[in-house]
Amino acid sequence: MIDGFLALYIFMLAAFTGYEIIARVPVILHTPLMSGSNFVHGIVLVGAMIALGHAQTPFEISVGFIGVLLGAGNAAGGYVVTERMLEMFKSSKPDARKAGASAESK
Repeated sequence: MIDGFLALYIFMLAAFTGYEIIARVPVILHTPLMSGSNFVHGIVLVGAMIALGHAQTPFEISVGFIGVLLGAGNAAGGYVVTERMLEMFKSSKPDARKAGASAESK
């Protein structure tokens, strides 16, 4: 019984700490933090795979499989979102050196 309360306490403490940290992040830092959070998603995925490996009942196996599936989707989706965010910072103008080189070759 105490283990359950301890786990709930740790979860609530982690949720509060995470909210307080994320709420104070400036907008300019969200892209680098997305890359860092993708690392955390990978750790969650490894944890879900370990839990699935120790599952014994069909219910535990199905919950573990869903955990692995959602963890993999979350990690992959985070990399897709990060890539799209980084694309926004690329210049849409042609590079001046490339434009000059193509004009000289004509």
